[in-house]
Amino acid sequence: MTIKESQEAVDQWIKTFGVRYFSELTNMTILMEEVGELARIMSRKYGDQSFKGNENEKQLSDEMADILWVLICLANQTGVDLTEAFKKNIEKKTLRDKDRHKDNEKLH
Repeated sequence: MTIKESQEAVDQWIKTFGVRYFSELTNMTILMEEVGELARIMSRKYGDQSFKGNENEKQLSDEMADILWVLICLANQTGVDLTEAFKKNIEKKTLRDKDRHKDNEKLH
C-alpha cells in the first residue's frame, strides 16, 4: 500500500465507521499518547527498564501502526499530501546531510 493509498484508506474508514475525524487538537494529543506507548515498549524491550508483572509485552508493530494512523488522520485533516511531503523531506535531508554522517567519526 502506498502512502497515498493509506491516506485514502484512512479517509474512507473515517467516513464509513468513524462518523467524522476527531478535531486536529484531539488527534495531536492522541498522537503524543501513541508515541508514549511506543516509547514505553522500547524502554522495556531495548532499554534498561523491565515489564511489570501485570504488563503484557505489546507489539511494536501495532504501536507504530497506531502512530501512522493518527499521523495520516492529521495529514488528511490539514490537506497535507504525505507522499509529496516525504519526497521533499528526503531531498532536504540529502542536500543538507549528504556528507555529514559519512564525515562523522562517531559513526565509524
